[in-house]
Amino acid sequence: MTQHAPSGDSADLARFGYTQELKRQLGLKDLLIYGLVFMVPIAPFSIFGGVFDASHGMVPLTYLIGFVAMLFTAVSYQQMSRAFPVAGSVYAYVGRGLHPALGFLAGWAILLDYLLVPTLLYVIGANAMANVIPAIPQPLWIVFFVGLNTLVNLRGIETTARANRLFLYGQLAVLLVFVVLASLAISRGVNGAEWTLKPLYNSQEFSLPLIFSALSVAVLSFLGFDAISTLSEETRGGSRVVGRATLLALTLVAALFMVQTWLAALLQPNLIQYPDADASNNAFYEIGRLIAGPWLQVVIALAVAIGAAIANALVAQAATSRLLFAMARDRQLPQFLRQIHPVTRVPQRAILLVAALSLGLGLFFVGQINLLASMCNFGALTAFLLLHVAVAWHHRGAERPLLHGLVPLLGFIVLAYVLFNADIYAKVGGSCWMVLGLAVLAFLRLSGRTTEFKANDAVH
Repeated sequence: MTQHAPSGDSADLARFGYTQELKRQLGLKDLLIYGLVFMVPIAPFSIFGGVFDASHGMVPLTYLIGFVAMLFTAVSYQQMSRAFPVAGSVYAYVGRGLHPALGFLAGWAILLDYLLVPTLLYVIGANAMANVIPAIPQPLWIVFFVGLNTLVNLRGIETTARANRLFLYGQLAVLLVFVVLASLAISRGVNGAEWTLKPLYNSQEFSLPLIFSALSVAVLSFLGFDAISTLSEETRGGSRVVGRATLLALTLVAALFMVQTWLAALLQPNLIQYPDADASNNAFYEIGRLIAGPWLQVVIALAVAIGAAIANALVAQAATSRLLFAMARDRQLPQFLRQIHPVTRVPQRAILLVAALSLGLGLFFVGQINLLASMCNFGALTAFLLLHVAVAWHHRGAERPLLHGLVPLLGFIVLAYVLFNADIYAKVGGSCWMVLGLAVLAFLRLSGRTTEFKANDAVH
């Protein structure tokens, strides 16, 4: 087939030695919805109790600090998406902005997050559905969720985008119901609640290590804004649209997190920690029952199941498949993963591989939500640290020292402190994963397969 000279977004790809293979179909609204669905506007529903315990009730403050920490990272993503408008997210940004070998390690680190996030979401969804229909075993729910999401993703990015809109509107409707009923309950003094800013700052309990320990749990709710950049090659308008969508999605979801957790914390005025793990795990469900009865408790459980195991897992599978596609295209993963379906123009084999891994891991880790969550955080935070270094190095000598110097420095310091306060199992398991990545990198070098990109141009 005769091809015309590349122009516009395709010309950006041509500068890096790639041709346009994925279908450019997404606009700013699609990316914004995608990011919001990935982060899940009602994400605090499922981990509220854990963050409440770790922060001694200062959950909205934890999310506020988390927003600031992630904002530095989002700005770094924005800068690198403009410099390198290709699929691959942090893998491509670190590899081209710093060094290809470090790019591989960044991709390997974020791969831990991307591979485990769908698994975590299926496990969360199955656990939630067990509270609604106990007769159906959790493994059957995992099989159902994996099968449904795989079918939607195989139909093409437009189908995924349409499904995202429906899921987002449903979550926002449930959240609106909760906000209205919780506000009315607080105004009536239910459970001794009253309007106060104490959940934002409690001088008797506050300490920086306490909040950052809680943040090592809460940061899971923010993971997903970075996945917007994996759709760079499927976006009309290119890198500027990707960067704008990343910042908008993060800001909107942070505001939603703070509002819902502030209201929920106000309804627990006499607590700074839940008495046991069971009470902590079911905290938000019980708050729903407290303010409106069992029906809202069931609605919240259903919203968590659908929001996590269908909506969030759907976009997680899409993002992971694009990362696998990008790394395979650069010959750093097996070549069969770069295959694009001729009709739907999606990385079909990568999607199927993610589905198979999610199914196997989901069935193995049924009920082990905390372990999976801690492992996801380690991979993402490690990749973000490398991203900040890449921004500073790639833009060294540029005329914007605040944007390209101070922002990545502050982002690195904050995330390093969060990682330092992470769960010990996350550190051990994550470190083992990175050692495995080093072994794979060494194998690539010894087998004569370079980690260099097809066109390793520096774009200043």
